[in-house]
Order: sequence, then structure tokens, then C-alpha cells
Amino acid sequence: MSISELQAPMRTIMTPGPVEVDPRVLRAMSTPIIGQFDPAFTSIMNENMEMLRQVFQTKNRWAFPVDGTSRSGTEAILCSIIEPGDRVLVPIFGRFGHLLVEICERYGADVHTIECPWGEVFDPQTVIEEIGKITPKIVAVVHGETSTGRMQPLEEIGKACLERDVLLIVDAVASIGGAEVKTDEWHLDGVIGGTQKCLSVPSGMAPITYNERIETILSKRKKVERGIATQEDLLFSRSGRPIASNYFDLSMLQDYWGPRRLNHHTEATSMNYALHEGLRLVLVEGLKPRFERHKFHETALIAGLEAMGLTLFGDPEHKLPCVTCVEIPYGIDGESVRKMLLEAFSIEIASSFGPLHGKIWRIGTMGYSCRKENILSVLGALEAVLIRHRAKVNRGEALQAALDVYTKPIHN
Repeated sequence: MSISELQAPMRTIMTPGPVEVDPRVLRAMSTPIIGQFDPAFTSIMNENMEMLRQVFQTKNRWAFPVDGTSRSGTEAILCSIIEPGDRVLVPIFGRFGHLLVEICERYGADVHTIECPWGEVFDPQTVIEEIGKITPKIVAVVHGETSTGRMQPLEEIGKACLERDVLLIVDAVASIGGAEVKTDEWHLDGVIGGTQKCLSVPSGMAPITYNERIETILSKRKKVERGIATQEDLLFSRSGRPIASNYFDLSMLQDYWGPRRLNHHTEATSMNYALHEGLRLVLVEGLKPRFERHKFHETALIAGLEAMGLTLFGDPEHKLPCVTCVEIPYGIDGESVRKMLLEAFSIEIASSFGPLHGKIWRIGTMGYSCRKENILSVLGALEAVLIRHRAKVNRGEALQAALDVYTKPIHN
């Protein structure tokens, strides 16, 4: 059997993740491998922690990546603070709220949920009233829900959780690097980000940050593996249950990322290089200009879609800026459209999940994929494919509407 050299096709990726990786990040990934405790590498780790603090907008001591896809960060935080029987409230407004429930239940939590229709978000007061009813230890909520393209307001919820001594854990996988995530100002106790979306780094790491309230819980559950434990470690008396997971034990990861550098796992060297360059590019661009860029290209995309005669899905007031959901026109096979976009134009857009499967397309404008040429390409290609599928569209209007947006202000 002869296997040819790896050759992946070139795609224009306009999904809510993964997205196109910035070429400068790809170059960084080819940097030579060095040992995980080489001073040159631990310096990179420290720089990644500092840049993550800036991107998360926090002064937390702890901000580092968990090796694994985005849900590894979610699981790491939740399994490290949940003990069997702990009451957790999860407000669900899309697929990834259900994922939070799944993870919490697996670690023995007493999970309570509230739900609103997909395409909407919660009035913060609704969540706050539910907190008062069930008095949870933890509220776990999604910030940017990619399955519905909505973004949940968190500031009032965060303040209420702090006042009631409730921990607020936030899935910001889809929003970090593309929209405001004000960890300290909104009183978020633990936040999970993702690399493969607005940071334009490959999937494989989950940046997280958490505050002293969570660190206090970890200190009561701390355990060091016997094979590397000192006598002092072995004599440590825990006041809480040891954390169920070894790999996701934040108390051990602290010792690995902190000054002690206690071996836990072999760090993902090339992914740390990628994260370093991705974070550097975010901060060079500046958080505010980066958020404005995402909003600007979103405006052009929406103008084009609406001019084409398509209908947007969901509550417009709480739209996630980097994900645009479009209703599939009546009688049109959405998967056939996606297939033709990929095969004829090498452009990928996404379908959705659960009750929205087959009803909407999701177009991501995230990170490096959020560029003028990509917006124009997806609009032109989508119109052409819809015409081939005999959909009623306003021919020639989409690109002109988007170009109108691009020719008014001067914007890169």
C-alpha cells in the first residue's frame, strides 16, 4: 500500500469553529521543539499566562491553557470544584448548555436547569430569581452559544452571584477574542475559552482563568501523585474530597504552571507556540479594535444576506457578533447547498443541532476568517448555489449591499 504525502485542500472556512488559522500562527508551530522544563520554554509558558490575563481582562493569578479541546477546560474547572451532591444551576439556551449539564451530572452534581427557546437568551433577572429559589453552589452558563448565534448578558448575573456567595462558571469558548469578556468587571469566577474560534489557533487547547474563590476550593482538595510527592505533600491533610480526575485536576495543574514546575504531563509544545503567537496577534491588534473588526464585517455580511432576500434567525438584540444564523429557505435542501458550496467553491458553512438542525445555516466570522474577501466570497457563492437550487433570491444585490458597507468607512 502506497500512501502519498499529506495534502489537505485549501478551504475558505466560514463556520463557528474551527476557523482559518493565521499564517503567522502556522509558522510559529514549526518552531523547533525544546524540553518542557527548558528555561526558554517555561518563559514562553509564563508569557502565555500573562497574555491570557490581558485577553480575559483579569488580574487573576491563574490563567493558563488546559491541553485538549475546549471542553477539556470546561471539564477541568467543573470537576475541580464539584463534589457529589453539590447543587448546580444551568440556564440552557442552546446545545452547549446541555453539555454543561452533562459534565456536571457525571461528577455527581445535583443539577437544576431552566430553559428558554433556542434563538433567545435569558433576562438576567430570570436567572437571578432562580438562584434565589434553589441556592446553588455553582451557576454554569454559556456566554456565546454557537448553536443559536446568541450571547447571554452576564454582568447582572455575576454581581448577583457574588452577593450570594455563588460561583459563576462561564463558557466563553466562542466569544473570547471576538467580543468583550470582562472577567473581573463582571465577577466571573471561572472562565473557559477556546483556541479554534476567534483566537485563530488550531483546536487542541482550552485557555482558562479562575479567581481566589476557586483557588480556595482547590487548596482543600489538593492531592499530589505519590510517585512525585514530597514527604510534606504526603502529610498534607485535605478537608475536601480529592478531585475525581487526574488529568483535569486544577490543583496539580497549578503546580505545573506555577513556580514549583511539578511534573504533571508532557506539555503540548507546538500548541503553546501557536497559542503564544495567536495571543500576541490579538494584543498587537488591540482588544477594542479587534471587537470592532468583528462587528464591522458582521454588518457587511448581514447587509448582503438581507439584500439577497434571506431571513436571519434569532433575537437580534443579543446576537453573537461572530456567528450569523440564517433560515434555510422553504423547500431548499440545506445540506445540498452546503455540499455544493464546499465542492464548487471550497467554502464551508455550518448547519446546526437539535431543534435547529436542517432549519438554519450558521456562518462564522471569527478571527482570521473575519476578512472582507471571505465575506464577499461567501455571499457571492451562496447566491450562486441558491440560484442553482431554484431558490428565489434577489440576484446581484448581496455583493452590492456588502460593498456599500465596505465603501462607507475606511476599514481594513
